[in-house]
Amino acid sequence: MLLRTPPFLLKVMDLIKEVIPSEQVVLHINNERNQTIVRSSENKTDRLTEEFCSWVIQQVLDSQCPLVFNSQDPEHTLPTGGMLWRKNNQNILCVPLVDLDHPLGALCVIRHSGSGPYTDKNLDLLAELAKPIKYILRNYLNKNGELDPPSLFNHAALIGRSERFVNLLRMIDRVKNTDVPVFILGESGTGKELVARTIHEEGRTREGRFVAINCGAIPDFLMESELFGHVKGAFTGALRDKPGLIEDAHGGTFFLDEIGDLSPPLQSKLLRLLQEKEFRRVGDNRVRRVDVRFISATNKKIEREVSRGRFREDLYYRLKIFTVEIPPLRERREDILFLLNHFMGEYCRRMRRERVYFSPRSLELLMNYSWPGNVRELQNEIQRCLILSGDGCLIKEEHLSSRINLRQEVHNPSSYDYFRAKADFEKRFLNQALSQFQYNRAKTAAQVGLSRQGLFKLIKKHNIPIPERK
Repeated sequence: MLLRTPPFLLKVMDLIKEVIPSEQVVLHINNERNQTIVRSSENKTDRLTEEFCSWVIQQVLDSQCPLVFNSQDPEHTLPTGGMLWRKNNQNILCVPLVDLDHPLGALCVIRHSGSGPYTDKNLDLLAELAKPIKYILRNYLNKNGELDPPSLFNHAALIGRSERFVNLLRMIDRVKNTDVPVFILGESGTGKELVARTIHEEGRTREGRFVAINCGAIPDFLMESELFGHVKGAFTGALRDKPGLIEDAHGGTFFLDEIGDLSPPLQSKLLRLLQEKEFRRVGDNRVRRVDVRFISATNKKIEREVSRGRFREDLYYRLKIFTVEIPPLRERREDILFLLNHFMGEYCRRMRRERVYFSPRSLELLMNYSWPGNVRELQNEIQRCLILSGDGCLIKEEHLSSRINLRQEVHNPSSYDYFRAKADFEKRFLNQALSQFQYNRAKTAAQVGLSRQGLFKLIKKHNIPIPERK
């Protein structure tokens, strides 16, 4: 049992037990003591229920996604503990409590299978009703010094636990402090520039500039001047001397993205630069020297370009001294969940929204998708879903793109029951909170996580009487 449990927290749990008819409400607090509060209609909880509830909570904390399990549902296949749970005829619904990137804990409701299965409607409602729990818990942990501020992410996409991803990080670590050219291979959207920036920022060139150019985005007649610079009068419009991007990168890193699109004449000049570390500006006779770390990348089959004569073989071998290959997302599916949760937290923070979660079915669709656009596509999908979900706390099937939700599945709980139950809980919750804090509206708003204006609107909406203060 949690020491010094805020009484109001227990009252909210009791309200949840009534609104979503359940025998037990279990709140797990993710602090140093991993404490658990149980509000039960029964005198005691059997060991089997406790063990499996702990297993479910751990799954929810690890995935940061809700879980619904009904013992009579034949679709559920769980390990040995799940079979024991099925024999115990219990249903469980559990949602995570996440404050942006920091997992505060998990909230579960439990009832016998004879009381009926938990539905998607119950999931929606519990996710909404968990919000005041999260506010109270956040305030409690802050006051007790048990909630650390969320850490900042330097490289958002460099997240994962798969073996291929860990090998990628090892390769970056091995090459970061050398001066050899690095060649990055990877499909579009895998994060080639991000890997290049990481090598730069973690390596010996970190004090210099990181300069990047997309070789396919600039016309050939401008590319030479962009790379090497020019002198006044070198061509029409050259009104003054201009240093090139390679000079800007002196002492740092120069990143050539889509190197396979570089024209043959420029390939020759780049080869000399790599070999001699010297170049001439366009229209200039003076030879200039530069100290630059070169990193290049392509999503093309570069060996095929060499065999067809489109890319110089000697330049290819000069660039490919050390190769880093970024696996596509479909080949490291273990990392998809980590990326989904990280970007969800990041974009909720940017949009100044409460943490939003994926419904079980929408998460299943996302995990089974092949992600041809890789991490970039995943980022875009999350932002799109957040916009379409409005103020909701769940990403549902209908919020997903049609290429992910091929059958156009729709999350369809009974809107009448859902909103009536939500409004009923909201009214009773506010009555309890106002009574707890002697109808001091400023103190009540601060304790439950509302602004004063937000509290006043809800009081007016539910026509809650406020006694006159003497």
